Amino acid sequence: MDWQGWFALGLAGTALVLMSSGRFAPHLVMMGVLVVLSVSGIVSADQALAGFSNSGLITVVAMFVVAAGIHHSGGVDLLVHHLLRNPKTVRSAQVRIALPVSLLSGFLNNTPVVATMIPAVHAWSRKIGISPSKLMIPLSYSAILGGTLTLIGTSTNLVVNGQYQQLTGGPGFSIFSITAVGLPVAIIGVSALLIFMPRALPDRKDQQKFGSMREFTLEVAVSFDGPLVGKSVGEAGLRELERLYLVEIERDGSVVTAVPSEERLRGGDRLVFAGDTQAISDLLRINGIVPSVHEDEPSLSKDRAERRLVEAALSPQSDVLGLTIRDARFRDRYGAVVLAVARGGERVSGNLGNIRLKPGDVLLLEARPAFVSRQRYNKDFLLINDLETETPRHDRAWLSWGILLVLVGLASCGILSLLNAALLGAALMILSGCCSVGQAQKSVDVPVILTIAASFAMGAALEQTGAAGFVAEGILELSQGHVLLTVFLVYFAVSVLTEVITNNAAAVLILPVVLSMTSSMGVASEPFVIAVMMAASASFATPLGYQTNMMVFGPGGYRFSDFVRVGVPMNVFVGLVTVAVIAMVYGINPGL
Repeated sequence: MDWQGWFALGLAGTALVLMSSGRFAPHLVMMGVLVVLSVSGIVSADQALAGFSNSGLITVVAMFVVAAGIHHSGGVDLLVHHLLRNPKTVRSAQVRIALPVSLLSGFLNNTPVVATMIPAVHAWSRKIGISPSKLMIPLSYSAILGGTLTLIGTSTNLVVNGQYQQLTGGPGFSIFSITAVGLPVAIIGVSALLIFMPRALPDRKDQQKFGSMREFTLEVAVSFDGPLVGKSVGEAGLRELERLYLVEIERDGSVVTAVPSEERLRGGDRLVFAGDTQAISDLLRINGIVPSVHEDEPSLSKDRAERRLVEAALSPQSDVLGLTIRDARFRDRYGAVVLAVARGGERVSGNLGNIRLKPGDVLLLEARPAFVSRQRYNKDFLLINDLETETPRHDRAWLSWGILLVLVGLASCGILSLLNAALLGAALMILSGCCSVGQAQKSVDVPVILTIAASFAMGAALEQTGAAGFVAEGILELSQGHVLLTVFLVYFAVSVLTEVITNNAAAVLILPVVLSMTSSMGVASEPFVIAVMMAASASFATPLGYQTNMMVFGPGGYRFSDFVRVGVPMNVFVGLVTVAVIAMVYGINPGL
């Protein structure tokens, strides 16, 4: 191995140290590596940029958009409504999370699945009286295990497949190639999770602070053609809302106060609530609830997915002071509709449209996306806070699931390649209105994409300089040619790396080594590549090892030690099960 190989190894080691330190973002480290490799001439410009056009990476981008379509159409809300319900014990609550989330994560990227489920599970935990610390780790672990069910379950699988195609020139893996290993591992892993997690997890009070805790007066309406018409207040779930209280119903000029649970809802009913910001955000996600506007104030409800919730405090110089909310005509003046108002941290009594505005009043507005940038320095407002809450397009929820099924069917039957099926699915999500172009753009995690794309340059450098072969020889010498032991060492190496750097980077760095190793041994590379995919995904021991672990860290009120205590045994257990299943599926004799 010449100096270029040693330089590539040193650069890879430096990248590992920088990423594991936590002081530098992984995408910045890997982009820096790409620049160094290209400028030094170790890889050509085409090789340095090859990751950005890799089919695996483009498939990841497309699947982010498909997941956005499921989320913004209310597809996951549909799932939550039908499956979670009211469990009696912690274990039964965990079962209701683990089974649908693991299955869903097999066909959507598991990261957006968890992102979508966190607020739903958090609100549900309050409703059923179970600490979120008992539910958030099972949510993450179930999504991780579910991501191993198919090739599209996690970006890591797609990236490894893309690099495998690039390095071997072969056709790569099909959508269900990993299922023979991933399915039994997921079943055993989820079963172990449900058996041991209820007692192992801490029971802590809710640590999450959601938005502002000031109490708003909120007025919404029952949609004339929505599913709530004819239901009682209790049946509609409006008595079970946390931190939100139904004060009165305004109907045909009369007011129903002390609203009983048996009261039947009618189309056009105006519902007056008292509650805080996050509770209001949850309420507006209910299918059949729309912003309440008066006859002389046009609605913003058309294309509501393009609207967002904004908090705005009125300044002493505001032109609307002294006017009622109805007379202020926010729709014409600012392109916004007032949903709620808070004054001095307390709700304001009376009909929303008749409240007279005073300096310091905090208004909750439904506004166009440009409202924040346009009004931020307006003298009428002291403070503007974009809550970035968008209302689902519930009428397209079933359509979004249909598009996903079409995508999976076309790819699994071989009618279209996985890349083309994912691209078609993403296009259909946008064209059908399941998500907007803006929502699709926001769904793409740019740092993740940059990390993946830049990692390919590092992989190419290790491969062509002989560094990968050098490391492979060291592992072979350690395993003494024992195939099953080699599979275990590969799994162990990727698992350790995944805990200290990103799972995608760990997989891309190890794959060239694995291919060099299998070439030297004269054995098929598929079981080893599957081991890389599984090890890079099955990261439970730290919140840093997998993105979904970090996402649930705050909402669950966890400490770092919580993950270590329950995650290390999970890592070891799932690793041993995976290697055993790979040996059985691929007929690896333990004696060889």
